Amino acid sequence: MPAILALALAAVFSASSAISFYIWKKKSTESDSKLKELQVSLNSALEKCAAERQGRIRAQQALRKAVVAQAETKSENSDTTSYPMAPIGVVQSCFSTRNGSPWQPLLVPLAKACLVLDSTRVPPASPIASLEGLEEYSHCWIIYIYHLNTDLEKLWKHPSKSKFKAKVRVPRLKGGRRGLFATRSPHRPCPIGLTVVKVETVQGNVLLLSGVDLVDGTLVLDIKPYLPYCDSIERAVVPNWVTVDSMLSVASVSFSDDLASSLENCWLSAEKNSLYSSLDELKSLVNRVLSWDIRSVSQRNRPHNNLLKIGTAEASNSTLDLDDSQDRQVADSEELMYHLVLDGMDFYYEIDGNGNVIVKEVRRSSSVSFGNEKRCNYSMWKDKLE
Repeated sequence: MPAILALALAAVFSASSAISFYIWKKKSTESDSKLKELQVSLNSALEKCAAERQGRIRAQQALRKAVVAQAETKSENSDTTSYPMAPIGVVQSCFSTRNGSPWQPLLVPLAKACLVLDSTRVPPASPIASLEGLEEYSHCWIIYIYHLNTDLEKLWKHPSKSKFKAKVRVPRLKGGRRGLFATRSPHRPCPIGLTVVKVETVQGNVLLLSGVDLVDGTLVLDIKPYLPYCDSIERAVVPNWVTVDSMLSVASVSFSDDLASSLENCWLSAEKNSLYSSLDELKSLVNRVLSWDIRSVSQRNRPHNNLLKIGTAEASNSTLDLDDSQDRQVADSEELMYHLVLDGMDFYYEIDGNGNVIVKEVRRSSSVSFGNEKRCNYSMWKDKLE
């Protein structure tokens, strides 16, 4: 009897196992079938997306060709292809004019600027979203337009008539010439500049930058993060004349005793519009900028007895600017005075034959609109920088 019962239980267990295996097998087959259906559906969707993408690319290419063809048909002065580009933002810089701005970026770490993005030009109509993540980088590249070039009218002429110079004078070569594309001269057939700057912080649609060589009002075309692993090239080779910094340095920079009172008065009226936290920080900026000989080649080569006295009516109109296009021959007088506009202040200085710079006077500059409430200043960044 026990043996019969054991056999019966074994049969029941065997039947149950068989039923369970059958059910599992059926579910597994159904699952495999469903998985295959989903895979087929996914492949079909991917193929459809690929076809749509290829169709979109072909349509974009056709549209681009049509736009270029139309532009070339309408163009009267150029045979080259053009592309529609517009600035995405504008720079508010401590350098109110191009005269005195550094030859290269990062030479003056204290040189500050704000880059204000245009909300109508930055997709997707949200400049704040477009800047998300940029603050995590220490530096970024700025691609911009040399908007203050004095020869921009050449761009609208046929290349054969534009008369762009193939060679330009190089400051480090004392006026010696090199091929245009072997230099960073701003006077180029396509007046686009490239600079690397330090990202101090981001707030809304505005970037606070330092180490800039950008002039106030510079129009920006693009912003790209600086990537050390590919942007910094080990064992890169440059000509010897590029590394001769002593050609552009001065012996010393000092401030005259009579300057303190006028400088303090100027600061009191300019502080609310300044990018700097204190007068001492601004003086450090002036010192650092003038520690490089920012005069043009022709000014450095001019005999030092060509003089101009400050304090006369002629001085306000004829004080030497730092750009070759504004270089003037001046009459003999008591002293040769140059000027530099920084952060809305006009600093007048002289430099002796031994390379010693003395800042003699400071005035409020008329080249900056101080009543503009939209202009960036230190107070808007104070909480983030302290």
